[in-house]
Amino acid sequence: MTQKISRRRALVGMLIAIAGVPFARQLSAAREAAVHVPEAIVDETRTGAKVDTAVFAGGCFWGIQAVFQHVKGVVAATSGYSGGWTTKPSYEDVSSGRTGHAESVRVVFDPAQVSYGTLLRVFFSVAHDPTQLNRQGPDVGTQYRSALFYTSDEQKRVAEAYIDQLTKAHTFPRPIVTEVKAFKSFFLAEAYHQNYATLHPDQPYIAINDAPKVDNLKREFPKLWSDKLSAF
Repeated sequence: MTQKISRRRALVGMLIAIAGVPFARQLSAAREAAVHVPEAIVDETRTGAKVDTAVFAGGCFWGIQAVFQHVKGVVAATSGYSGGWTTKPSYEDVSSGRTGHAESVRVVFDPAQVSYGTLLRVFFSVAHDPTQLNRQGPDVGTQYRSALFYTSDEQKRVAEAYIDQLTKAHTFPRPIVTEVKAFKSFFLAEAYHQNYATLHPDQPYIAINDAPKVDNLKREFPKLWSDKLSAF
């Protein structure tokens, strides 16, 4: 199974290269994809909690997980499936686009070190492109949609306010299509998906689509950067 998934996404990278776009140019374009976004004007006000949980979806979960694993204050970043109506979905189920689930990452974080609003900055700046509808880069389908699954009314308030803030500031050249939905459930992805980008840095798909996101995090948010990976 691992080899099957690896070959399929590796093939995506190779096909792009064969199409005539030099590999180095693809990497350069990806590195330039980070968007400078402002700090959230509205942020969480809750205090006293030792850890909090947020769920993000924005394309293949490999890259999203890799980004949040390097953010200071993140205790764990885990790949899985959320936002759908089926129970115990497999990767094949979700990939069919018929489960309603999106590839997602559950982020457990210490609010004393990093706020939800700051995590949103990372999400919108370097983790994915929030203007791509039901796709992200080479991955197409509702399972790759941009979504925030809030786990509290406070997170909903902050997420909606931040999207409104970015929209009014014309931060992106196209409309933000990120869904803001109440969290219902999270299903752990298969073991071979966990920590995938870190374990397969030389795979073409990872090198083109995911490694630049981690590089952009280090460059755009040096104070948030952590060399030590969080758990998964």
